[in-house]
Amino acid sequence: MVESNLEPALNYFKSKDWKPFDFQVQAWKDYLNGKSGILNAPTGSGKTFALWFPVLLSYIQNNPDTWHTSKNNGLRLIWVTPLRALAMDIQKAMQEVCDSMGLPWQVAVRNGDTSNKDRESQKKNPPECLVTTPETLHILLAQKNNSRLFKNLEAIVIDEWHELMGNKRGVQVQLAMAYIRSKLQYPIKVWGISATIGNLEEAFRALLGDKLSVHIIKSEVEKKINIRTVFPDELEKYPWAGHLGIKLIDKVLPIIDRHQSVLLFTNTRAQTEIWYQKIMETRPDLAGLAAVHHGSLDQKVRTWVEEALHLGKLKVVVCTSSLDLGVDFRPVDAVIQVGSPKGVARFLQRAGRSGHQPGLPSEIYFVPTHSLELIEAAALRKATEQGDMESIHCPDLPYDVLIQFLVTLAVGDGFYPEELFPIVKSTYSFKNLDEEEYRWILSFITKGGDSLSGYEEFAKVEIDENGLFIVRNRKTAMRHRLSMGTIVSDPMLKVRFQNGAFLGMVEEYFFSKMKPGDRFFFSGRNLEFVKIRELSAIVKLSKRKSSNTPSYMGGRISLTSKLSGKIREILEESNKAVHESEEIQYLIPLLELQRSLSLIPDKNTFLIEKNISKDGHHVFFYPFEGRMVHEILGALTAYRLSVSYPISFSIAMNDYGFELHSDQHIPIEEALEEDLFTCKNLDEDILACINESEMAKRKFRDVATISGLIFQGYPGKPVKLKHLQSNSGILFGVFEDYDPENLLLKQAHREVLEMQMEKNKILQAVQKINTQQIVLQKPSQFTPFSFPIMVDRLRASLSSESLEDRIVKMKAQLIS
Repeated sequence: MVESNLEPALNYFKSKDWKPFDFQVQAWKDYLNGKSGILNAPTGSGKTFALWFPVLLSYIQNNPDTWHTSKNNGLRLIWVTPLRALAMDIQKAMQEVCDSMGLPWQVAVRNGDTSNKDRESQKKNPPECLVTTPETLHILLAQKNNSRLFKNLEAIVIDEWHELMGNKRGVQVQLAMAYIRSKLQYPIKVWGISATIGNLEEAFRALLGDKLSVHIIKSEVEKKINIRTVFPDELEKYPWAGHLGIKLIDKVLPIIDRHQSVLLFTNTRAQTEIWYQKIMETRPDLAGLAAVHHGSLDQKVRTWVEEALHLGKLKVVVCTSSLDLGVDFRPVDAVIQVGSPKGVARFLQRAGRSGHQPGLPSEIYFVPTHSLELIEAAALRKATEQGDMESIHCPDLPYDVLIQFLVTLAVGDGFYPEELFPIVKSTYSFKNLDEEEYRWILSFITKGGDSLSGYEEFAKVEIDENGLFIVRNRKTAMRHRLSMGTIVSDPMLKVRFQNGAFLGMVEEYFFSKMKPGDRFFFSGRNLEFVKIRELSAIVKLSKRKSSNTPSYMGGRISLTSKLSGKIREILEESNKAVHESEEIQYLIPLLELQRSLSLIPDKNTFLIEKNISKDGHHVFFYPFEGRMVHEILGALTAYRLSVSYPISFSIAMNDYGFELHSDQHIPIEEALEEDLFTCKNLDEDILACINESEMAKRKFRDVATISGLIFQGYPGKPVKLKHLQSNSGILFGVFEDYDPENLLLKQAHREVLEMQMEKNKILQAVQKINTQQIVLQKPSQFTPFSFPIMVDRLRASLSSESLEDRIVKMKAQLIS
């Protein structure tokens, strides 16, 4: 590679008083040498320029005398991003480079917000670069003569691949990439941009298949991350989840004051509303300088917040993961994380929102919501220092996405099954697809399979005399285009003022508990609920304040395996009096109390604690595997005990362990002697201890929606939620009774076990317990480890006011 080929890029950097990083130059050279690969670099280090410039350099190199001249070049680059919010930011940065260099290229955005006029213009005169989303990429495949759009394509870049890889949107990307590459008579370059994950080689294979040798460019740019923990003035030896965070607001406000601009992350939309409300109550002078941002707010509100952040107009934005990804907010020089983010990668992603420029450190403040979260802070610090990240794995055989993809191609130019099968098989998620399954899917899209063959609406795809699978019915094609995508959200209601002004979306179940006149806080406002009208919750402004904020299903994220392993290491170090971190130094009195009453388990010990109180009998188990795993382990343990002993249990859990509670004696000693945690019949016992069929029925609604079995409605006229649930429930019952081999039915059951229940993690947890020494302790009182689990159980039966009173009394009894 001759350095002169890089000269236009080097000149651009020189004009900005910048110097390109080695990884950027390496990416330029590798691209120009025809390579594809994965670029792994920290947030804010210039990843976009690393893969945008070589596309420009390639064009200049191939058109040395005419590159300044405006020409009809066609589409040269597709840049796929997971978020619409990222698209405009990327487009502006790319277009600025072209304008500065005097290259008459057009960079355009195509997503759900693009107007019909702009879409038609892009179709007639394609831009040189199109920034789009996975869903819109598939919409392009649904166009007639789509091969004309791709005929000059040189490269596809998948931004934030780590965000897409582990879900069905990533499967959409795999299928689209394989199809587009198969249709071109020449090899195109494919690059993924990924944050650090534990399995980068697998990320490469998922994106580029098995034929190419793994090529990963790792940035040597060291992104310094300063982690600062906010400590309470007084250590609570008996912590309980959630209450402490907001009590530290007096320590958080000075952090906001001494920084130019701050993102304050919480883990849930409800917490975001609460924190924004408390900040405004405590510091009304921040009015106009503070804002709230989460996924349920109106898109216009979110866009305004993002633009105001860009321009440095906001002092603090309280947000959720809606601002996790790579939007460039350069004024932001600090991040505050309220509560543990429960994962190393998520923590670093959020930290990277600050100092979003090469060479600048990221500042992140950790605000615990209870004392034990300081152990997680220490674990996050250790994992960050060691560069130890979670791995991300692709979905395996999501038939619903494949069905949608095949209908998409049939809506476009059509396809020949024998040609398409090896293309589908070349993708990572469908490498195990066999011919029998493929034939079943073809039968499903052409006649609805065996059980639905009598219904014309399920026969979407025709087979012409040449064997081409194609959709000719215009209504079918239109309905499919309206339904494309794999994001199936929880049932949501629009929140509107009486004059029709839109505020955002809140899950339906929140309003199912409200009556007219009830107040709540949402979108930074005190509101009064008026009524439900169609699919909208009608509200009006309220002068009276309310602490009631919408909570959202699934808002409590679970500890990752990586972070739980680090927590174990931290606890083991505390047993050896290795107090390296300031968090553990602070927690010494709590840990010493735990040790004096019971013990602190190491990696070879499985701790169980047994207590009796006036509330009944308690047994606490500490696998340290995360809330989701403990929910199933608790149910499994209760089920196995109830088989031998007729006892009723209530179950509570947190990220560290779970509790079985009963008004009767719990014979845990006898159960352990009978091998309570045996791996024998484990699968059957897991299915017996939960309502797997009901969970699969709910999961089937998502599968049926993605595969096109049920139609969600037209714009402005959505099918009512109860009808969607009814329709999917009827189909589920039909398949269960008459078509048990239906692949979509099997997929729903599989996804419940593998994704929702994390079956593999449960199996691994039980296997781990069998390698550990089980230690049963009978402490004289509740321990610091058991107390927060017990409080979580009480939450289900007490209001927030009576819960606080009850906890105060419980603490007084324990400390006295």
